[in-house]
Amino acid sequence: MNSHTVIRRYRDADQDVVCDLWSRASQQAHSITEGEGEGERARVLREVYPAGAENWVAERDGAVTGLLRLLGVGDGGDRDVEIGGLFVVPEAQGGGIGRELVEHAAARYGALTAAVFEADDRARRFFAQLGFTESGRRIDDRTGHPLLTMEREAPLRSVSWLHVRDGRLLSVRTRGNDTFYLPGGKYEPGETANQALSRELSEELGLRIAAEELSEAFVVHDVAHGKNGRRLHMTCFTGGPQDIEPAPGREIAEYAWFDRAESFERCAPAHRQVVDRLVAQGRMTV
Repeated sequence: MNSHTVIRRYRDADQDVVCDLWSRASQQAHSITEGEGEGERARVLREVYPAGAENWVAERDGAVTGLLRLLGVGDGGDRDVEIGGLFVVPEAQGGGIGRELVEHAAARYGALTAAVFEADDRARRFFAQLGFTESGRRIDDRTGHPLLTMEREAPLRSVSWLHVRDGRLLSVRTRGNDTFYLPGGKYEPGETANQALSRELSEELGLRIAAEELSEAFVVHDVAHGKNGRRLHMTCFTGGPQDIEPAPGREIAEYAWFDRAESFERCAPAHRQVVDRLVAQGRMTV
């Protein structure tokens, strides 16, 4: 992506641009339904659509390019939050905005569901690529067309440390595993991300780095390695001392510093996104 995406709450002032976005995207995505994106449907969007839902917009270069509508937020019980609408302006489709909106919802609420028209192959492929699976089928009351329910369990949430030395990224391998990962791991109950990483670095590498010394760099969304396709939400941090002498803990078999090629060959899938970002920042060698 060449531009940074900002995801923020929908505001009343967004109504006109969001209505235009929805109309154009709906006519393209839901061509199987007559009158989609115009007439009565446009009136319903303007007057009714924002109510009863949590709405978010995506911006790039100051322009609203995507809309996300979430249903079931705050309802309580065991019901997953539902993606009640996901639209991206036609000229920006394929640029990752829809994926970022979905991952934003998952980061806030965990497990998600979505309903897509059975005949909409593009939407079905999009959600399948993000780890959604089909779990049900029903007839849409408004259109009479079959709808598929697709769902995805909550992503695994983890933290990791980005430590680069001479253009190479520090990675660790656990015992009984051939794949290298970034130093870090999962949260324990009640921990903040910084606290979780501080604890993990102590347990894995014997490094005493206070939580307040760690600064969030970026978040990576990918498929979790060895978890049967489950998604990963990994928050990456920088900070702490540059000159370190790791003392591997009981679970760590070895540590190493890898360049880009070695990382791609020996590390978990999420490494590719991390390495690409670090290369783009000039922190790692190509």
